[in-house]
Amino acid sequence: MTLHTYRSGDDGLPLVLLHGFPLDHRMWDATAAAVPGTRAVLAVDLPGTPGATDALPEPSLEASADLVAAELRAAGVERAVVAGLSMGGYVALALAERHPHLVAGLALVDTKSAADTDEARANRLRIADAAQDGATVEPVRPMASAVLGETTRAARPELVDVVSGWIDDQPPVGVAWSQRAMAARPDRTDVLQAFPGPVQVVVGDEDTITPVEAAEHLVETARDAQLVVVARAGHLSALEAPDAVAAALADLAQRTDTAG
Repeated sequence: MTLHTYRSGDDGLPLVLLHGFPLDHRMWDATAAAVPGTRAVLAVDLPGTPGATDALPEPSLEASADLVAAELRAAGVERAVVAGLSMGGYVALALAERHPHLVAGLALVDTKSAADTDEARANRLRIADAAQDGATVEPVRPMASAVLGETTRAARPELVDVVSGWIDDQPPVGVAWSQRAMAARPDRTDVLQAFPGPVQVVVGDEDTITPVEAAEHLVETARDAQLVVVARAGHLSALEAPDAVAAALADLAQRTDTAG
């Protein structure tokens, strides 16, 4: 696992960014650059990404969360605002459950708290087997288009190529590991319900993977949540509309600083 520092700073709690699948920290580059202020902005490459496939534990998001916590504490981060997109959101919720003193504020971006359906779980395991057995990322290449909204695909088709390149960079064994870890995750709606800090729920209005209805469920579940719907963005809102997502994260960070 690798911790990346986009920006150092001591103006409030650091902001930690957790990426989606099948990608790595680069999906946050544009958003991280747009976060206003001078607080620290960090990102983690989760297990299974390039350079993070040696000695992988048994596939689980709990293992990912524990490794994130250890990496942050080794860097001197004892408390942070944590933002996770898609799979990163699943890890963020596991982090809030297993390391509650670390997570002061929580941003759930294009994600959900529920476990997979039986059908979705079976599909993940099928893709995991195909990726590992064939030593290829071919089974997840179609996601390069699926994670982007209709407006983005039409107006900025070059982003499909960007996401395709990121997917091609992923190790097949890591793709398989992440799929199996997500397939095994439990429903963490109760974790979100018990979370005491501020929550920001962000979703692209063209997200067909975790749509606005899923985001509304998160807002209804959390104690102190705000909903930000990003216009003309799909599941990868942090890439498609970085300014809007950065503003939402900055708002959460300020709320968290104020909450103490």
